[in-house]
Amino acid sequence: MVKLSVIVPFYNVQQYAPDTLKSLRANTREDFEFIFVDDCSTDETPDILSRAERELPGVVHVRHQKNGGLATARNTGIDAARGEYLTFLDGDDWLAPDYFPRLLAAIEELGCDFVRTDHVVCTAKARSIARVPQGRRGVVLNPRDAILPADRSTSVDYAYAWAGIYHRRLVDRGLLHFTDGLRTAEDRPWIWKLHREAESFATVGLLGVFYRRGVASSLTQIGDVRQLDFIRAFDQVIEETAADRDADKLLPKAVRTYCAIMAHHLGSIERFEPAVARKLRSLSSAALKRMPQDVLAEVMDSMDPQRASRLRRLRRRPTSARTVAA
Repeated sequence: MVKLSVIVPFYNVQQYAPDTLKSLRANTREDFEFIFVDDCSTDETPDILSRAERELPGVVHVRHQKNGGLATARNTGIDAARGEYLTFLDGDDWLAPDYFPRLLAAIEELGCDFVRTDHVVCTAKARSIARVPQGRRGVVLNPRDAILPADRSTSVDYAYAWAGIYHRRLVDRGLLHFTDGLRTAEDRPWIWKLHREAESFATVGLLGVFYRRGVASSLTQIGDVRQLDFIRAFDQVIEETAADRDADKLLPKAVRTYCAIMAHHLGSIERFEPAVARKLRSLSSAALKRMPQDVLAEVMDSMDPQRASRLRRLRRRPTSARTVAA
């Protein structure tokens, strides 16, 4: 039986894939499988993965005929996974030796639905540690209780899918798949769904994932239309949270996070192509009008003046019927 399935999407990462694969070789075990999903790469990535398939034990190699984005690639991996537990790694990141065996041991000892971990942020030669915003470590908790408070960073703000490990029962319950086709912010509806609907989780102080930040091909560095998928992602968070039994408690957190991300993008709008910048403004204006207005008013009253003013101007902006529908 496969104990752990590791899902690794790759897309045009020929420069970084060798480091990723080298680190996976230092994390092999007879009962581990590595599901490589090549999301229709157009560089040398497919050749690198074909060689790795011959050299690395436990590889399952899947190639998309059309680029679908990270969410779709992860879903392909989830559908192919046979493991009792699942985890993720991005094709341009890497691992410490024996990290996966230690991560697996942690969730087996705790016996919960999922475990979240800290990680190392790597920007050029600089290194820093990013920690899960959850103070209690090594203790099984109710994920729903870790969503709040609204005015502080909490577990739902730490949305990295690869910073953790997940029991297969989450797949069986429909909680581990991502929203198909989302090209950015795909982790946001996913982490909210996990925290609303899973039964148990824990945080452990285990370092072993090295997250490569500032990669030129990363969507976080590219100001094109794909970046605007954060609006679809957070619309989903708002819609699903509004239908939750604790909507009155949870919606202020969801709206506040949405507004903070929106204000962040608007504050650096010069990095977007002109047509995308215009679309960002119009879509953001429409999104503000879709939010629960009483909650939105309270959230903007509690934000810093600069961000609140930016959002209030957009909120007053006339919005066409076509934009609202989009």
